[in-house]
Amino acid sequence: MNRKKFVEELKKMNLFLTEEKLEKLRYYYEILKEENAKYNLTRIIKEEEVYLKRFYDSLTIIKVTAIGNNNICDLGSGAGFPGLVLAICFPESTVTLIESNSKKCKFLKKVKETLSLQNVTIINARIEDYAKENREVFDIVTARAVAPLKHLLEYGIPLVKVKGYFIAMKANIEEEIVDIEKYYTILKIIEVEKITFYLPSENSLRTLLKYQKLDKTNKKYPRRYSEIKKCDIV
Repeated sequence: MNRKKFVEELKKMNLFLTEEKLEKLRYYYEILKEENAKYNLTRIIKEEEVYLKRFYDSLTIIKVTAIGNNNICDLGSGAGFPGLVLAICFPESTVTLIESNSKKCKFLKKVKETLSLQNVTIINARIEDYAKENREVFDIVTARAVAPLKHLLEYGIPLVKVKGYFIAMKANIEEEIVDIEKYYTILKIIEVEKITFYLPSENSLRTLLKYQKLDKTNKKYPRRYSEIKKCDIV
């Protein structure tokens, strides 16, 4: 997907980016390419693939929610997808990126400083540690292909304000939703929307799951990573 096709496909989602925002995305890509040569940030580095599988894919979140001036948290942001892309395209929002890898955080800080992204906060920590001290503070929490859905719900829901939303950005999730209902009950959430679609050009399957938080989360969650990995929520 070249830049022209990128713009065309965004228009189909009623998203019209200014030249300034498009230029910031271009600079973002150039920094990504440069820094990826120093240490591995992403296996996808060709420009056309980055625009499709990183920039466009990140922005598909608008299919299920308005970004606006919301306070957003991106779990396991990696090289900044979707968090940095949302921060660039929706500067009225505030975006917190949580990433445990210090090298990736160094990269995120470089992009933030180079592009003067005043609406971005970068947290170098494990998600479960951050969630213990920052409960019910975000309007929207999102995660893109970071961990199994059950794990993401346990990590992310404690961060969401009551009546706020958690949005999981996944590929095929059929195996991940087996016995998922007990997570809804214990974490006090409901699924309000689920959509599947294919990326343009190559037709890769994508799924967006949107959950609303109905009440405060029990303080025992999230558990430690070793517990989350070992057994389901109880």
